[in-house]
Amino acid sequence: MNYKQTAAEILKNVGGKENISHFEHCSTRLRFSLVDSKKADVKKLESTEGVMAVKMTGQCQVVIGNDVIEVYDEIMKLIGNADLSSQASDKPKEKQKLGALVLDFMVGIFQPLVPAIAGGGVLKSLLLLLSVAGIMATGSSTYKILSYIGDAPLYFLPIMVAITTANKLKVNSLVAMSAVAALILPNMTALLKEGTQLFGFGVQNIAYAYQVFPAILTVLLYAQLEKFFTKVSPKSVRIFLVPMMSLLVTVPAALLLLGPAGFNFGQGFAAVILAIFAKMGWIAVGLLAAVLPFMVATGMHKAMLPYAISTFTQLGKEILYLPASLAHNIAESGACFGVAIRTRDKNLRSIAISAGISALFGITEPALYGVTLQNKKVLASVVIGSFVGGSYVGLVGLHAFAIVGPGLASISMFISETAPNNIVNAIIGLAISFIVAFAAALVLGKDNSAEKAKEVLAVSIGSEETFRSPLNGTVISLSEVKDDVFSSRAMGDGIAVVPSEGKLYAPVAGKIEMVFETNHALGMTTNNGAQILFHVGLDTVKLGGKHFEPKVKVGDLVKAGDLLLEFDLEKIVAEGFDPVTVVVVTNKDEYEVKVREVSSVKYTDNLMTVTELAN
Repeated sequence: MNYKQTAAEILKNVGGKENISHFEHCSTRLRFSLVDSKKADVKKLESTEGVMAVKMTGQCQVVIGNDVIEVYDEIMKLIGNADLSSQASDKPKEKQKLGALVLDFMVGIFQPLVPAIAGGGVLKSLLLLLSVAGIMATGSSTYKILSYIGDAPLYFLPIMVAITTANKLKVNSLVAMSAVAALILPNMTALLKEGTQLFGFGVQNIAYAYQVFPAILTVLLYAQLEKFFTKVSPKSVRIFLVPMMSLLVTVPAALLLLGPAGFNFGQGFAAVILAIFAKMGWIAVGLLAAVLPFMVATGMHKAMLPYAISTFTQLGKEILYLPASLAHNIAESGACFGVAIRTRDKNLRSIAISAGISALFGITEPALYGVTLQNKKVLASVVIGSFVGGSYVGLVGLHAFAIVGPGLASISMFISETAPNNIVNAIIGLAISFIVAFAAALVLGKDNSAEKAKEVLAVSIGSEETFRSPLNGTVISLSEVKDDVFSSRAMGDGIAVVPSEGKLYAPVAGKIEMVFETNHALGMTTNNGAQILFHVGLDTVKLGGKHFEPKVKVGDLVKAGDLLLEFDLEKIVAEGFDPVTVVVVTNKDEYEVKVREVSSVKYTDNLMTVTELAN
């Protein structure tokens, strides 16, 4: 991959740096908060080299995979030192649904925390492993110092939350951090333990270290106060008056109201999840694991981060999301390796092996977008493996002791000093998820070694159809079409014809299912169930229907040779559009397409056969 070129294309197609209000990345995705999401060209983003998928869910999420950091770095070079927030501040923001806004806000706060929390958590679990193995004594000074290092991210979690919240709200992060830091000062903690009053009101004794929601509420108030005092303060004294007055109001309000409210909310939040788990039992973990492929694909799994971090800071462990994630991650890996064994496609085998290794180590997006979501039977294999493995770890009550993507490299996150069998159950759950998904992928997936036999069987039961050429013109390979969606066969397999005449004919009998509103594309279903897409020209949707005249409507029954569409070929070319016409079978998993090796064709010539594959 050419990282510079990919970065330039992505930046251009999200609307340029002036359309970005916030930019970050996670383990596999670039995350853009856009001033106007309508300026993002999703189709061009999806066709960019190196981009696996694009998700518009409050944020514009561009899925890259294992090369995400390299692409991120190149985009940051292009953005330079520009203040994204100030560039976007003067532009009107589009209205978003409340749910999307809340999700974007919470992900923006919690996502940046994961590396620090994961690093500290895994360090502590490895130390425990060394202790159990007798390599390092828990009472030694070295062990204690390393343990304190691992504990630091969680102890100072309120301060880190203050920084990420302030960054999200675009206010002074250092002053916001100071407001929250006041809550965890050693002297303040000692004073709260003794019992104290503020302005005559009793202050609740709360240990604010390890807490997240009190910090969020505190910074939310601080952000409003900063804006207010900045507005009313003389410019000559803003530098000290605004932070002083903001701290003077924020910290007392946090001690009296916001801190207790956030603390009680966090306690209640964790209690509700645990109550659901207690009521549903092990099945809750299995069901969550089974739906995680869909949650990860849409980015909704990030909504589980606040719960996981809050529960972890309350209990020191997590019993639902992370165990379910272990089952799902390893099931993705097992299914990918199953695909790698059964496929004859060298490119798919290479992708499946690479994605399977990534999933084995806890990174599932390459597997999801590169393999799983491309084939519903592989997706079914992942769901089955996830459910079975998730049900097992739920049944044995698996506990996670670090917030990190579960996988082979981070398996130490399940080590428990008080429950030695916990790590054993994690390994068993890992094995079950992998084996079940692997076996399911082999059983449910197509056996490529028997494809010829399936084709013969399909012909014998009358499920093969012969397609005529849909136009007069010159046949070219789909791989030569200058559109990645078609040339990569992502939409399906089929043919491409450079027309010599502006008429599109039905290549086979069937029913018209769709006439696109700009008339440049049609869809039909053949008598044996193949779903056919006709697409006249590249980017001709921009013509808005000009130069196109459909001769059929939705619901019409047509036979081979019937005229479907007339178009003015000369005017389309004169306006600078490529007239190549693509005809593909979109339900590609169920049919095999064979194209005759011909060049010049007439609409009466047989051009390809479409054969239903027996299951």
